[in-house]
Amino acid sequence: MLDGFGVTEETWRDAIEKVPEFAIAESPVYVGRAVAALAADPDRHRWNGRSLSSGQLAEEYGFTDADGSRPNAWAYFEEVVFGGKDAPVEDYR
Repeated sequence: MLDGFGVTEETWRDAIEKVPEFAIAESPVYVGRAVAALAADPDRHRWNGRSLSSGQLAEEYGFTDADGSRPNAWAYFEEVVFGGKDAPVEDYR
């Protein structure tokens, strides 16, 4: 993903100039924390058969991304990009 935008982990915010929606991007740390939270949950079977987002799981389990934010890309795209809601990306981080 980073290669496709010509940025690195340190400079990823530079991609926002080309594609503003990139501001909602999640780090690999965030996804890893989502997986770890699911693995540690003795009641994880309740999620069987469902598609889940990192943002949704962060709300459930209380973890954050590497920068301390809690991006919810799914909600941002659903509500703002495709839904037409007028809201800044910061509302979804």
